Amino acid sequence: MKKFILLSLLTLSLSAKTITPNEVYTQAMLIQDHIHYLLKYYNIKHDHEGILKNVTVSTRLKPRNSWQKAYEILVKINMLRSSYNLSRVEPVGMEPVEHLNPAMVYGMTQRILAEIKIFEVRKGIDMPIFKLKNFIYKTPLDVYNSFFHISASFDELNRAELSPTYVFAETMRIYDDLTLVLHYLNISDNTIPSTRLVKVTVADLIKIAMKVLEKLQKLQRSVGIESSDFSSFAKKDATSSDVYTITGMILAELQPLKAYIGLSESITPPALRYGKKVPADIEQLMNWNLRKLALIKKLERR
Repeated sequence: MKKFILLSLLTLSLSAKTITPNEVYTQAMLIQDHIHYLLKYYNIKHDHEGILKNVTVSTRLKPRNSWQKAYEILVKINMLRSSYNLSRVEPVGMEPVEHLNPAMVYGMTQRILAEIKIFEVRKGIDMPIFKLKNFIYKTPLDVYNSFFHISASFDELNRAELSPTYVFAETMRIYDDLTLVLHYLNISDNTIPSTRLVKVTVADLIKIAMKVLEKLQKLQRSVGIESSDFSSFAKKDATSSDVYTITGMILAELQPLKAYIGLSESITPPALRYGKKVPADIEQLMNWNLRKLALIKKLERR
């Protein structure tokens, strides 16, 4: 009997704590408190209402989408570090899973908080102690939109948005993932880059990126992976940062497919640094990604 009790206690102690979207949202609000203080510290105007107005995402999203938005925030923290002559820190990557647990998103909030606190210490900024707020009935969409607010606030803090060069780097990560998938599935890849267009607009980039997402969703549905409606991401007045976000969503939606076919240990390579890129470079590469994706006719679990 004693052995049974000890074994039961050991099992309980080793079991992972369940993290809910409520707890993730609480940490997101703590991140917002830090960012708002930094904006005041550097005398930068915070357009709170303007940011809220631009939160147009109202569809059902998955924790993997929030995780990817958190990755975007870490990229912007690197921009902040660079602007204050601090070295870059590579954003974290993660093994692909079919169903990403909210606990993984919680982990990203802790990485973001750690990087913010390191920045504050390095710059000698004394932060007040913020009180944690408790929330109920929060969803992955609420978490995503809180990250949207944080990401937009970093644009204010950085006094810059993500440039086409950053978008190109993420588009290349999609290329790397698709190249790996095709090789793993023994699919012959005879695709080549399309002719580079001279004039490419942000609207053009949104259009081709959405086609990639739609193709990914078709593959997801074919193997029973639940997908989301990303139509609200296609803004008419989109910016380079909006294209970056959609590129991130493509990467997020690729991960459950990679896990399904057996590439669960293949983490997407980190983004490399490139010379100055323009929308035409992104359009050419994203079109190439679309043609690579079109080669996949069916998926089989391995």
